[in-house]
Parts: sequence; C-alpha cells; structure tokens
Amino acid sequence: MNQHSTAEVFSQPHNRIRLHLSGPSHAYDARTTAIRVDLADVAEATQYFSPHYAAAVPYVCAAPSAIVRGKPVDSDSAVTQILHGEGFHVLDVRAGWAWGYCAHDHYVGYVAIDALHRDDGGAATHRVLPQGGGALLFSRPDIKSPLVARLPGNARVKGVFEDDFLAISNGYIHNRHIALVGHVEIDWVDAARACLGMPYLWGGRGDGGIDCSGLVQIALAQCGVAVARDTDQQAGTIGRALDEGEPLARGDILFFPGHVGIMSDAQTLLHANAHWMRVVEEPLADVVARLVPTHPQPITARRRIEP
Repeated sequence: MNQHSTAEVFSQPHNRIRLHLSGPSHAYDARTTAIRVDLADVAEATQYFSPHYAAAVPYVCAAPSAIVRGKPVDSDSAVTQILHGEGFHVLDVRAGWAWGYCAHDHYVGYVAIDALHRDDGGAATHRVLPQGGGALLFSRPDIKSPLVARLPGNARVKGVFEDDFLAISNGYIHNRHIALVGHVEIDWVDAARACLGMPYLWGGRGDGGIDCSGLVQIALAQCGVAVARDTDQQAGTIGRALDEGEPLARGDILFFPGHVGIMSDAQTLLHANAHWMRVVEEPLADVVARLVPTHPQPITARRRIEP
C-alpha cells in the first residue's frame, strides 16, 4: 500500500506546517511509535502518514509514580509505570489524560495529567536508592517531622543539601536514601536483589510492585545499561546470545515464553513472577519444570552482557 497525501503539523497553537508525504507505508511497533488514527509524533513524519502531527512537549512525573495505560481510562490495564522525576513527552491532552511516550524508553501510552508537570529544564541531581522500598519525604530536615510522601526506589529528584538532608521542592530526603544521579552500580544482580520480596505488579517498575521485564530494565539501568521495556523487545537486543552449550553464569539474562529473569548464579534464577506473586530467587530447574507441561521449549533465549 502506498500513501500519497498532505498532512498538517501542529507544533504550536495556530502554527501549522504542511508536509507533502509520498511512498510506501511501513509497519511499526505501536508500543514505541507514537501514532494514533488521528495524530502522530512529528518525529515520525518522514516515515509514517497521519492526518495530523504534534511536537512532543516534555513533562515529568510529579507524583511518586504514575501508571501508563493503553487507553485513557482508569480501568484499562497498565502497560508500564513512570517513577517520580522521570520524563514523559506529551503529544495530546484531553479529558484529563496525556497521550505520549516515556522519555527513558519511548514506550507509548496515556498518563493522568494530574500526575505530571511541565519540565522546567532542570536536570535531576539524585536518585532514590531502592533498598528498603525507597525513601521517606519529610516536611522538615528532621526525622521526627511529619511525612509528606514516600518516593519509590529509582525516583529522580533535584535538590541541594541542608546538613544530612537533600532539600527538594516539596520536602526533605535523608542522605542515606539517595545517590548521585550519575552513580552507576557495578552488579545488576545485586541491583535486582534490592527488590526481593516486592509484590508482582503487571506493568510495575518498582512503586508498589514490579513485573519481570520491569525488574530487568530497572536493574540494568542502575548499572548504566539502557534496555527496552517488554520481554520480547529485550530478548533480541540485550547483550549477545549465548552459544549452544555455553554454560550459564551470574548475570546472564534468560527468556521464557512471556517471561524473563536474571541468573544470580549458574543454577538460580532471580525474577519477578506471577507464580509466587513477588520477586524471588529459586532454582532454575524448578522454573523449567513448571513450564514443561505447557511449553516444550521452556527457555527461549539466553543472553549475556559482556563487560
């Protein structure tokens, strides 16, 4: 099928740019390509046809976290989660919902606009450590002062120190609960272990719960390795495929039908899973045994990130 048409780009109110598009249409992954029937990201204009285009406006998550949904209704399933201070690029706002994509992995969806505020351009200075479930936000630089909120692990904040506390726009975080935003961990197994016992939450990335691919994404991000959001996307892009017969080692990433986990040693899988409904470490052999009755090939891919 060929597309040959003219579309309008709305980059600013009352500011229209006309584009003339021609050529073949292309298949795309709707999870990471911001195109609706009526509107698309202007960054896609050279590749995909849409009757209208919009330029993305940068926002950040102002709530402790926000669920990103596939449709603009509270009852729709989560597709992912953004954490406090993470960016979300907005293409359209209507009926209380912002449509756009997550800044860190380009995942597309809808977020309640009340959970966002316009990005003021100031970069985050620190991130919340995930150990212990995140950090408490106090109303004053005093551990006895009333609480304002709890921020999840890996939330991003901007502030300056007042003695033992980082002062941010709406409260104070004790310095034991934060690290410089540029601080990189060296072991994603240890990073993932900080989430042991956390409930399994479909679409979660660490606030209230986490899912299997969210655990992998968050753990690797703490080590400076950016990866895609969903299991199938990760399976073909993380590191390199292990050769047949190559033994497993600590830190290897294993894929199963619709699932992913991290090897904490050659025999043990660390994963967020719906069987135990939490993040656990268990023998890989047990995971395989559970899958064999319904999946003749339980392990679909084995990947390794080289130093």
